[in-house]
Amino acid sequence: QVQLVESGGGLVQAGGSLRLSCAASGRTFSMNTMGWFRQAPGKEREIVAAITWKAGTIYYIDSVKGRFTISRDNAKNTVYLQMNSLKREDTAVYYCATGNNWIGGPFDYWGQGTQVTVSS
Repeated sequence: QVQLVESGGGLVQAGGSLRLSCAASGRTFSMNTMGWFRQAPGKEREIVAAITWKAGTIYYIDSVKGRFTISRDNAKNTVYLQMNSLKREDTAVYYCATGNNWIGGPFDYWGQGTQVTVSS
């Protein structure tokens, strides 16, 4: 079992920044990929960014490229999502999740989610 705890969400004005953190515990050696997902009201959940623990391979959805940065601290078993130049359409509940495969999943363990609200 792996436990994931997100933090760092909140309310921010458009153009502002937030940094999300996802701390992992438990059988962390079993993790290969950590992904950040988001789900806005009335929309399907989408993967925003992902990173592999060992090689640091990174993926971003097109809509966040150049604005969001995913990073990891292996010593702390923590993954971060730095979100800059936030837009209203970034408003969503953000989840971190981990799995053995790449972005196609499946992602076996999920955090509880953290709300990000971007106001105009």
